[in-house]
Amino acid sequence: MPEKLTDAERATELAPLLDAGWQMVEGRDAMTKTYVFRNFVEAFGFMTRAALWAEKWNHHPEWFNVYKTVDVTLSTHDAGGLSALDVKLASKMDALAG
Repeated sequence: MPEKLTDAERATELAPLLDAGWQMVEGRDAMTKTYVFRNFVEAFGFMTRAALWAEKWNHHPEWFNVYKTVDVTLSTHDAGGLSALDVKLASKMDALAG
């Protein structure tokens, strides 16, 4: 079972993600980011590529799509907050979004 990030891990592993546009969610141990693409096809393509990795790692995002915008929230429910899985998936999503 995944474990929540320690304070030391949060300091080192979340900093690059926060610098890349991820934000902490107020009121819960989660992070969120909004991706904006040129059109719906690019947004849906991103979601499809991210879904393949999420399924492979058995770690699924909370997300919402309208036209060219994808809002993503990550938290590990089994751990009760952010875990290394969230860091891994957030980093992969940023790479997929280009």
